[in-house]
Amino acid sequence: SAGWDPGLFSIMRCLMTSVIPDCRINTFWGRGVSQGHSDAIRHIGGVKNAVQYTVPKDGAMELARSGYDKELTTRQKHLRECYVVAEAGANLAEIENNIKNMPDYFRDYDTTVTFITEQQLKENHSTMPHAGSVISTGTVGGNHNMMEFNLDLESNAVFTASVLVCYARAATRLALEGVYGAKTVYDIPLSYLHLKNRDTLIKELM
Repeated sequence: SAGWDPGLFSIMRCLMTSVIPDCRINTFWGRGVSQGHSDAIRHIGGVKNAVQYTVPKDGAMELARSGYDKELTTRQKHLRECYVVAEAGANLAEIENNIKNMPDYFRDYDTTVTFITEQQLKENHSTMPHAGSVISTGTVGGNHNMMEFNLDLESNAVFTASVLVCYARAATRLALEGVYGAKTVYDIPLSYLHLKNRDTLIKELM
C-alpha cells in the first residue's frame, strides 16, 4: 500500500492524529481522473470510451477547514464528471441513467454526464492528472488547529511510480541491515526513502 493514498496520505493521517489527538480528518480526492470509475463506465453497454473526473466541492473543503464537527457525506464532499464516447446508435439517455444509478460508484454522488466525440476525448482527456487533500481540524489545549496536506499532480501514474521508487530504495536499505518481512508505510523511517543519507539530511533539512 505504498503510493499517495494509501501511502503519503496515510502518513499524514497518522501525523495529524498524533499531534492533534482530538481531531476530525477529511480526505478529498481530485480534481483528477479516476481509473476505476472510468473503467466502470466503459463496461456499460453502448459506451465506446469514457473518462471520469472526481471533483472535490469547494464548499465542503471550506467546511472541513473551519472545524465543522459533523461527518461530511460523500455527496457533500465530491461530484463526479463523466465524459463519454457512445457507440453509434446507442441510447444516450439509457447510458446516462445507468451511470448515475450505478451502485458503489455513482449513485451516492452528484454526477454529470457529457457525451463527446472520440477526437474530443483524445484531445482534451488523454492525460492522467490527479490531486487531493487531507484536512485535519481539532483542539489542543482549547485552541483550534488546522493541518492540511495537498497534492496537485500532472501525471498520477508518474508521481505514484516516484513514490514506489522511494519505498524500493528503503527496502534495499532494510535488506542490507538484515531486516525482512511485511512492512507498511508506518514502519519505514523517512530517511530511508531519501537519496541522501541520514547525516546529510540532518545537516541540510533539519
